[in-house]
This record gives sequence, C-alpha cells and structure tokens, in this order.
Amino acid sequence: MILTCCGDVCNSEAPRGEFSTRVRHIVQTAGFDWNRLLRLAQQHGVLPLVYRRLSTAMSASHSAPLIALRQEDSLNAHRALWLAVELLNIRRHLATRGLEVLPYKGPILAETLYGNVALRQFSDLDFLVRPRDVLAVRSALGELGYTSRLRLTPAAERAYLKSGYEYTFDSPQGQNLVEIKWQVLSRFYSIEFEVEDLFNAAVEVDLSGHKLRTLSDQDLMLVLCVHAAKHGWRQISWLCDITQLAQSRTLDWEGLGIQAGKLGIARIVAVSFLLAQKSLGTSLPEQLEAQSDPSVEPLAQKILQQIVGGDEFDSESFSYFRLIMDLRERRRDRASFAWRLWVTPGTGEWSAVRLPTALFPLYRAVRLFRLAGRMISSATSTRH
Repeated sequence: MILTCCGDVCNSEAPRGEFSTRVRHIVQTAGFDWNRLLRLAQQHGVLPLVYRRLSTAMSASHSAPLIALRQEDSLNAHRALWLAVELLNIRRHLATRGLEVLPYKGPILAETLYGNVALRQFSDLDFLVRPRDVLAVRSALGELGYTSRLRLTPAAERAYLKSGYEYTFDSPQGQNLVEIKWQVLSRFYSIEFEVEDLFNAAVEVDLSGHKLRTLSDQDLMLVLCVHAAKHGWRQISWLCDITQLAQSRTLDWEGLGIQAGKLGIARIVAVSFLLAQKSLGTSLPEQLEAQSDPSVEPLAQKILQQIVGGDEFDSESFSYFRLIMDLRERRRDRASFAWRLWVTPGTGEWSAVRLPTALFPLYRAVRLFRLAGRMISSATSTRH
C-alpha cells in the first residue's frame, strides 16, 4: 500500500480512477493491518502522502480506519509549519550577523517539490554554511537558544572541522532541531562537493512569501542521491523526493551526468533512479536508461529487497561499508574511502579515549582498533 500511494503521487500519468480501485481492493482484503500501515508510513516518511491519497480514494462510509492517519497527519502539519517559521527566524537572525546560509531539505524541499510544507515529513532544519563561517554560525545560533551537545577539545575541534561535516543543535523546543553542514558528507566518504560552488550556483525560491536562496536543482539532485545512498535508501520518501525533482524541474541531464562523473557518483545516481523505477513505477530519464554500468541492476535489486524486507540497517557494519565501496565506480574513490575509513578518527574515538594534545595523532591507532573490533563483531553476528 505504501508503494502504491507513493507511486501514484510520483507518476503523473497514472489514471486516478484506476488507483482508487486498487486502493479499495487492497484495504478491503481480509486481515488488512491498518496499524502496520501507519507504522510503515511513519518509518518511510510518507505519512502525509499516504493519508491524502487514501482519503481521496476511499468513500466517507469507509473512512473510519483513517482516523489515526488523520491525527498523525495533523501533528505533522503543525510541526512542519512551526519548523518553517523557525527557519525564517534563524535565517533572518543570521543575516543580521552578515552570515549567509543555504537552507535545503525540510520546509524548502516540501514547498518546492510538493507545493505545501505539510506534505513532506521532516524533523529538523538543514543549513549549508561555508567552512569559514561554521564557528560564527554556531555562536549566532547560541544567541537563539540553540546548543550543541558535542563537546570537543580544541585539538579535536580543529580535526573535526577538517574531517567532519555537521553540528547538530538542540533547543528548549526539542532535540536535533537544527543541523549546520560545512560539507555534504563526512570526508571519509570521498565525495568532494565544492561548497563555494554550491553557494555560487544557488537559486532563489519562495517560502510563505519570503525569498530564500537554496541549492540549484542540479546540485540538489546530486545531494539528494548521495544522502539517500549514505542511508542505504531506507526511506521511500527519499525516492519520492528524487522523482518529484526529476519530474517537476527542467534539469540538464547531460550536465548532471558530467557533474556526477566528476564526483565519482554516477553509479549512485543511476541506482537511485532505478530504485525509484522499481519501487514507484516511475520512468527513468532517457540518459540514465542508456547507462551501461553492469553493476547498477544487481545493486538496485539487492537494495530493494532489503528495503521491502525491512532488513536491519547498521551504518557501522561490514556489509554497509561493502555497499558504499560497491556504489563507487572509480577504483581511486574506493581506495580513498577505505583508507579514510580506517585512519580518520572521529567523535567516537575522542570520547572513548582521552589523550593529551601532544599524543593527539595516536587517535588514528585508536580508530583502527575500534573499527577492527566492530568489523569482527559484525562478521560474527552475521555468521550466527
């Protein structure tokens, strides 16, 4: 049912009457589990889309099971509107400090792709910042009551600004509400977006009557694909976003392919669209249909089985690191990822062992030992 509803949203050519007939047939099947539908819709971040499609497809006499969905949809709408207002407040405050940021995902993505901030589930606000502005933005957010739980020594913070990519902030209204990113991904993924280029190519969009700069459609498509890949495409909403962006915007597909090739993520983009085609029934862009990478089809099939099967996702397991390696088409990117993965310490190492500043380089050894332990543990649990 989740894929049926989302596929209908993303496939503008699907007949509405045919969809309603399919929906009524599915929900009237004996043993249909409405609680499981609600749980999966929440898990995949598509509850607003599922609720609206079901509410239009089902007659009033059969709408009682939708009450729980309607209540959750209402809660999501209230939270989305509050976050949209908070985004505008944060952006205004940063602008008074002379700090430029690029909000993306969250309310911006909901408004530009679906025409309504309440039609997409999101729980936080994402801002891309220039590396030189990170500390100033963090300070300005503190003036608004936002605090980061990450506490680092001066040496660790210098290292984190080079190898990490984000700070997460809490406020009295909740935890993990704001993320500022000075890179799209952590350095060990070896996908080197040029942040200044993203700022230079940024475009202006409208959010509730306010003009905001955000990522260009071209850059946004690549960012959405690598973000979904980082999380193993475990949320159907990410495939919906990718499909909506492809269908609602005029993209330079040739230029997109060139840019993806330069970043070494052509395979990630191809897998993303093939997953959308297989799960949502959407069509592939002609340029991607012609791609000749033999690894794309088996990778997409394996990932789709894991998504539908609800397999447990562990971003620190051997299988995850193997997937990330397999998703890179260039040998040098795979080698760079493997090397950085093993020798780049992070917050886990800095908090697990306290070393004096003079011995800070030894954290690489700590990283090696900790990662080796996780690999062994993951391999052992897989065998059993």
